[in-house]
Amino acid sequence: MNFAFIFCNYIIYRDPNNPSDEKWFTFDHSYWSHDGYEEGKNGYLSPVDERYADQKRVFADLGKGVLDNAWAGYNCSLFAYGQTGSGKSYSIVGFKGNKGIVPTFCEELFKKIEEKKEKGGQFEVFVSMFEIYCEKIRDLLSAKEPPKGGLKLREHPKTGFYVENLSSSPVNSYKEIEAKMEEGTKNRTIAATNMNATSSRAHTIVKLIFVQKSPKTGGGTTTKKSEINLVDLAGSERQRDAGTEGDRMKEGIVINQSLSTLGRVIKALHEQQGSKGKKVQIPYRDSVLTCLLKNALGGNSKTIMIAAISPADINYDETLSTLRSAKFCLIPRFADRAKS
Repeated sequence: MNFAFIFCNYIIYRDPNNPSDEKWFTFDHSYWSHDGYEEGKNGYLSPVDERYADQKRVFADLGKGVLDNAWAGYNCSLFAYGQTGSGKSYSIVGFKGNKGIVPTFCEELFKKIEEKKEKGGQFEVFVSMFEIYCEKIRDLLSAKEPPKGGLKLREHPKTGFYVENLSSSPVNSYKEIEAKMEEGTKNRTIAATNMNATSSRAHTIVKLIFVQKSPKTGGGTTTKKSEINLVDLAGSERQRDAGTEGDRMKEGIVINQSLSTLGRVIKALHEQQGSKGKKVQIPYRDSVLTCLLKNALGGNSKTIMIAAISPADINYDETLSTLRSAKFCLIPRFADRAKS
């Protein structure tokens, strides 16, 4: 039974054991994708109910903003957070004919590059794809044997945390970047749990470096460089619900600890905003994930967060936790860059 309802940008969430107990949450955008669609011949899910949000609508609202900011020369980040099986990978990557934000972003980026080239612009795009599995970093696009313990996390005094020796491949078309993402996706660490037959056991990050060189009117060139991070977080889950044991259970513990650290970072940023000048310790260093998302969460990046939730009553506690974490992102410090 469904206990989550969407009205405009509100989410009304009812306790299945006490339906009169309603909790209201307000976000920049709220989408319904549980039903109200039909599948076309190409597999695309089109709305038959006006409340159903298809992939095109989600990209128009969220992905296009990331694309516009990249063209303006800003660093951009988009990440999806939520319970295993709630639709994070569907939103970010997509399924069958339903392209997610990442492939649509890349396709639209190269469309505009081709248009701009005709006006004398020069462009370079580099792609990296890696995962954080049990706090170890693994390059998903490298043919080399991964080092024992994973790639090293380093910190530059000016630019912040980065992954040492991470491969970065130049790409000149959407077809090339699509092939790279397919290669990386095949190398992802996945496993079956009771909650998801192909549950991602790692956080996956697609990193794009976008360089633009445009001629100046009086001679010379103007250069803009943007770093775009598109993040599909591993799903949070309760061990008793996921039915995990052995290695799967150990993975789940590390995943939940990493996501818990992310939640603490978001909460600390929220507290810092209302601290009236008092210093609040932000626990970025408590996980590899939050180290690498430091600039996205509290730095100079324009960031969008997608909180994926389930409307089912059996997922009440996990959904409520996700909604509360997302609510913390809607603080003045994030201004217009934190979307849920």
